[in-house]
Amino acid sequence: MLAVKPICLPINGQLQGALPCATTCFVPDSASSALSVGLRLSCHAFGQARRRSQRNQLRQGAFQHWSTVCQQHAQVVVTREAGKNGKLKSALQKQGISVLELPLVETGPGPDRDQLAIELRKTAFDWVVITSPEAANVFLQGWRDAEKPQVRIAVVGQGTGQVIEAHQEPLLHIEYTPSKANAVSLSAGLPHIEGGSQRVLYPSSAKAGSDLQAGLMQRDFEVIRLNTYDTRPVSQVENSKLKQACEADVVAFASPSAVKAWQQLTRHQDVDSIAVACIGSTTAIAAQKQGFRHVYFPEQPGIDGFVVSITDALKGIPGRVLTG
Repeated sequence: MLAVKPICLPINGQLQGALPCATTCFVPDSASSALSVGLRLSCHAFGQARRRSQRNQLRQGAFQHWSTVCQQHAQVVVTREAGKNGKLKSALQKQGISVLELPLVETGPGPDRDQLAIELRKTAFDWVVITSPEAANVFLQGWRDAEKPQVRIAVVGQGTGQVIEAHQEPLLHIEYTPSKANAVSLSAGLPHIEGGSQRVLYPSSAKAGSDLQAGLMQRDFEVIRLNTYDTRPVSQVENSKLKQACEADVVAFASPSAVKAWQQLTRHQDVDSIAVACIGSTTAIAAQKQGFRHVYFPEQPGIDGFVVSITDALKGIPGRVLTG
């Protein structure tokens, strides 16, 4: 449905390093004027003025000057829930990338949260399928509340599996991970257990799509989906931080909910020119549907691939880019 191919590099493909900033740099008079005007404009207009100034400087061969005098401008905005950006932020900062943390979403209990432990106690499942780090954390709590019954776990990808493994529960073992970290691959490859009940427990986000359960049901699994948690936009964002975020070079999204929250806050401004890095293909597709044109994502979701996609977006390196 979606073609995956390179797009044209920004600035005629000449950019070789992370994009510089324009908020504290010395620039030619014409560029300074543009920026002065931009400060009085909306977030969208300011972003356009800043990028025009960057192009002018780069064409004059001044990339090194930019990178040495820029100190305050955030190159990347990370948008995960408060308290969950640390690992990504640290990985980027180790590469000398300046980061602004702007949590856009928060999670809370879903309508079926209390039902999770009840189902684990009373029902024998062939599989419990877990499709996100948050779902893994919620499952672990429900499993402990159910007094740790024997279960067989499948995860959508390594990032989700690492959450399970980090708890070092000797009774929990990941027995299936698909070759590609998405719902289609998970539903297509999940093994049938000979002599089993064919029941699958799916503790999910209330906002998750139906692809996984639909694919499993087509293969004659009985799926019990529990909406155990929900993701919603944060109640408020500081205006000063939002303005800083709008001036960044790349926005990093880890969920479709974060994409929607950004668009609501910025009112769909600057989608044609801003680069977006996503943790995986599901979020990348959501970003494209929201109008973003330059969308980067790794084949396998996880922090390592996320960092590569962010740095590729900063440099304008063609790679896994969604194009319409």
